[in-house]
Amino acid sequence: MASVLPSSSTNPSASSVNSFLSAAEREAIKAATFQRLHPRIYLERFLEEKIRPDGRPTAENIEDPNAWRNVEVNVGSITTAPGSALVRIGKTTVVCGIKAEICEPELDNPDEGFLVPNVDLPALCSPKFKPGPPTEEAQVLSERLNEVLGNGMLSLSSLCICSGKSAWVLYVDATVINYDGNVFDATLLAMVCALKNVSLPHADFDPELHRTVCTRSETDPSKPARKLAIQEDLVPLAFSFGVFAGSHLLPDPTASEETLLDTYISVILDAHAQVLSVSQLGAGVDNYEALDQGVNNLPSSREADTLARCISLAKKRQAVLIKKVYNTST
Repeated sequence: MASVLPSSSTNPSASSVNSFLSAAEREAIKAATFQRLHPRIYLERFLEEKIRPDGRPTAENIEDPNAWRNVEVNVGSITTAPGSALVRIGKTTVVCGIKAEICEPELDNPDEGFLVPNVDLPALCSPKFKPGPPTEEAQVLSERLNEVLGNGMLSLSSLCICSGKSAWVLYVDATVINYDGNVFDATLLAMVCALKNVSLPHADFDPELHRTVCTRSETDPSKPARKLAIQEDLVPLAFSFGVFAGSHLLPDPTASEETLLDTYISVILDAHAQVLSVSQLGAGVDNYEALDQGVNNLPSSREADTLARCISLAKKRQAVLIKKVYNTST
C-alpha cells in the first residue's frame, strides 16, 4: 500500500511562510525570539542607546515625563459596589471594588472599624500565575498595601457606628486583570480612588433590637448616605523604580524588565509630595541619608545617588499625576 505523504502545500516551509511576511514583521519576530532567548542582553542593548524596549527614554534626563507610562483612572466602574475604581498604567490593569459589611468591634478597640485590603493575581492576568491559592507575591502585595493604607488616611474611628456594638468593615478587594509590571503602584492608586468613591448608607444601632439598621437615602431623604472621612493631605501615591545592572534607573518598570532587576524601590508620597515611606526589594542602596537631608540639601556631587534620584523623580511625577487623580476621584 502506497504511503501517504503531506504535500508541500499543506506543510509550508519556514521560507515560504516568511515570503508572506513583510520585512518589518520578520524583524519583529527575530527581535521577539532574541528577547526570549537572551532577555538580559536584549535590555542592555536598548539601554546602551538610552531607550527602553517599549520606546520610553531612560531616566538619564530627570525632567523627561515620557519616562513613565500613561495613567488612566475610571471611578465608579462597578455599580453594585459602594465604591470602585479601574486603573490602567500602560497595559497593567487593576480593578478595585469595596464591599461594606457591619460587624462587632474588637474589645481592645471598641470605637474603631476595620479596613481589609486584598490583592488577587488570577491566572488570566499573566502566564506566570497558575490557578490555586493566593501566590506569595499576592500576599506580599496585600501586606504592603495594608501598611500604606494604615498611614492615617482613613481614621478607623470614623467607621464606628456604636461604640462596642457596631462598626463598618470595608473589604478593599483589588483584582489584576492584566499584569505588565508595576502592579503595586496601580493597585494602590485603584484602592485609594475606590475608597474616595465610597458612599455608605446611614446606619443606626437599635439597642432594643440589638441590631444595626441601615437606611438608604432613596427611602428616607433625611438620612443621606455619607462619604468616608478621608484625610486628603495623607492620601498616598506610589512611584516605583527598578535598578538594572547597578546603574540604570528604570521608572515604572514593565513585567519583562522586572524579572531582570537588581533592586526594586517604591517611594510613597502624600498629597504635598512629602515622603511617607521608602521600601526596597533586592540589593541594597547605600545612601539613606537622602531621606533625612532632603533631596534639595544634597551636594551636587551626590545628585546621581540612586535613592535621591528616585525621590526627585517621584516628586516630579507626583506634581503631574496628583491633579489628574484628584480630579478623577472626587
